[in-house]
Amino acid sequence: MKVLLLYPEFPDTFWSFKHALKFVRKRASLPPLGLLTVAAMLPSAWEKRLVDLNVRTLRERDLAWADLIFISGMIAQRASVRALIARCRAAGKTIVAGGPLFTSEHAQFPGVDHFVLNEAEITLPAFLRDLEAGCPKSHYATAAFPDVHDTPVPRWELAELCCYASMSIQFSRGCPFDCEFCDVTAKFGHRSRTKGAEQIIAELDGLVARGWRGQVFFVDDNFIGNKRVLRTELLPALTAWQARQRHRLTFFTEASINLADDEPLMQAMVAAGFDAVFIGIETPDEAALLECNKRQNQGRDLVADIKRLQRAGLQVQGGFIVGFDTDTPSIFRRQLEFIQKSGIVTAMVGLLNALPDTRLYARLQREGRLTGDSTGNNVDGTTNFIPRMDVQALRDGYRRLMETIYAPGPYYQRVRTFLREYKQPKLHFSFNPALWMAFVRSAVRLGLIGRERFHYWRLLIWTFFRRPALLQTAVTLAIYGHHFRKCCAALEA
Repeated sequence: MKVLLLYPEFPDTFWSFKHALKFVRKRASLPPLGLLTVAAMLPSAWEKRLVDLNVRTLRERDLAWADLIFISGMIAQRASVRALIARCRAAGKTIVAGGPLFTSEHAQFPGVDHFVLNEAEITLPAFLRDLEAGCPKSHYATAAFPDVHDTPVPRWELAELCCYASMSIQFSRGCPFDCEFCDVTAKFGHRSRTKGAEQIIAELDGLVARGWRGQVFFVDDNFIGNKRVLRTELLPALTAWQARQRHRLTFFTEASINLADDEPLMQAMVAAGFDAVFIGIETPDEAALLECNKRQNQGRDLVADIKRLQRAGLQVQGGFIVGFDTDTPSIFRRQLEFIQKSGIVTAMVGLLNALPDTRLYARLQREGRLTGDSTGNNVDGTTNFIPRMDVQALRDGYRRLMETIYAPGPYYQRVRTFLREYKQPKLHFSFNPALWMAFVRSAVRLGLIGRERFHYWRLLIWTFFRRPALLQTAVTLAIYGHHFRKCCAALEA
């Protein structure tokens, strides 16, 4: 059996970093971890190929080679998924589909022959047994959650690692919290299921063996969901592994804000190689936090929490939302003030959307307020329900907020606010020609012809004299700002 694993193209989104990737000559931010893991679950005798459309085009000879097509995707990839399915159908291929998009919306894709939904550790073996028996069903699903100790090491050799800016691995699934707008617990449950430390080390060993020396993203929705296992097993193993490496890797991940309450855990993460963490801040408004059941953020001094994380050596990337039912037009000013004061440079602000399988979706459906499907693009200025605030006021306020926080003046000011607080982790880096060339390209694109050139050079001069060890970080954030401004420019007027 010859299996072609297809990963659809992402549109130009906040997290695609498409405009920033040009500076480091990379084609995509992250590889398709789900497909690479599924590939490891397929029979070893099968031939396997991966085509990530974010890295290269799908050729006719790729389709002609394949006996079976596997497609995975997320909501933001919906348009590319439809085009892929149509092309594979025209080529007469049998299509197997799974992943978050299909688990939520499989009824919208009649062109798929077999759906393997939910977590593949349970549903994929059932499909493979039926396929071997000659009687595969159209639909495989489960409400059970697998033990991820059985999850194999991804097939890294199928991916062109040199085309990616970062690698991705997964330690845990699930989250102990229950935010109304989030679909993580619906898909993966409230209990944080973790891999063994030896599994993670094996995955990292596989990446290093293939020459990887860059960043690694732990894609967990809440990395600290099981603090006990993290503290006693994984982090000590990672720290010891890093000590054995000639080139230490840097890690980043996602976590809840209560990480800021645990100084020893923050220190252990930094010692293991973590230098950044994404946190869902959502809003400084207590009423909105109560509305969406973001209880872990309620009653806190969120700015102080962020500063503690930064001073520990963790750059905080933040998620923010406007459009809650309790929001008034003052929310745009309040979000702006909070973001600037906190020094969260990478601030993803989106309009609230109702994702399938969430409690928010069910509530809005009961209230008759849904207007369609979410695009899955966090910063395209759209929403899929009727808000309480006047919809035009919401869109206009959102657009002004985005234009302001990513305008050169406020953005570079925020970078300096962050750099004043940030404690650089004690990591050892060798000379990297790619990063040096990224600086040269940024000096030309941003420092000579960009409208932010004054701010760019002022930041670099300030960093050189005040925080010289963070020059690389300053250049990286300047490049990120270029990408974010491009995203903002694409917002509908």
